[in-house]
Amino acid sequence: MMGSTATTQNASAARANRRWRAFTMVELLTVIAIIAILAAITFPVYARVKDSAFKSSDISNMNAIRVALQQYRADQGGYPPALLGYITPYQFQSGTAEVIPANLVVGALYPKRIESLDTLRPNYARVPKDLLVAGVWPAGDNRAVGSAPFIDLNGDGVISALDDTAQARQAFSSDVSNVAGLSYFAYDLTGAGEYAQSSSPAANDAGRFWAISGYDVAPIRLGDGASAYEVHYTRFWSGFGVAAGSAQDDPRQLGYTEPPESTVITWNTYFRSYSGTNTLANGASKDIVLFLGGSAKAVDSRLMSERAWRLEP
Repeated sequence: MMGSTATTQNASAARANRRWRAFTMVELLTVIAIIAILAAITFPVYARVKDSAFKSSDISNMNAIRVALQQYRADQGGYPPALLGYITPYQFQSGTAEVIPANLVVGALYPKRIESLDTLRPNYARVPKDLLVAGVWPAGDNRAVGSAPFIDLNGDGVISALDDTAQARQAFSSDVSNVAGLSYFAYDLTGAGEYAQSSSPAANDAGRFWAISGYDVAPIRLGDGASAYEVHYTRFWSGFGVAAGSAQDDPRQLGYTEPPESTVITWNTYFRSYSGTNTLANGASKDIVLFLGGSAKAVDSRLMSERAWRLEP
């Protein structure tokens, strides 16, 4: 009898201990709150670390592209019309052609001078290898003509308003505030120049690019909530350049014989941040810009969107 009583008492004590060890509702809520706070702290840090790692990788790839371009120029005497390549009107007729996947393309740089297609694909580019897109011309320099000279173009030994002419500015420009204001990149089928513009992405002469080649074209958001793929690499962009050229043209174009080191090769818009109206605030985000004479570097996205190839280092 004594043994049975002792056993019962021990069992009761064990149950009491188990009851004391259990979490109360307040304790559970406290733990959940702590976990939520830690997650709120950790996730943004993780996102920033990931963003930083992707930027470093993209900068490395952009510098590799610059080296590949120099190799191509040494071999061919000039720079290629596109980094991966664009679809000509003879290969593509508004949705009727079978698309060759980008990894099967034999282009100017890939796979001979750039071994991996990933070098041409920014880390945040999540698109199929066979996706073709219509490219649009970037917005041109929004400063008044004559107000922003920085190179002596007319050869008088003085940098003045006379060196900032309309023909030395960007020939074709998009209004990125809405889809209706887009100017599509096109091939000049008339023979008057290398490039032209089109008002519609469905036109047969509108340039088509592999979307995966994020340094030929890259997505941007428009002010009306839509998006478009903006052309970032081209041999010519000025009014003189897309026509017959001129001794008084801006020399910072890859189609000319000896473009200076300040020439913009391409830029990366995958790290832009936008407000609710899809606008860019000064200093809010950074584009990565690759200049001909040096490593890729971060530039204010707002400034890049307003200058395009006319950006100064």
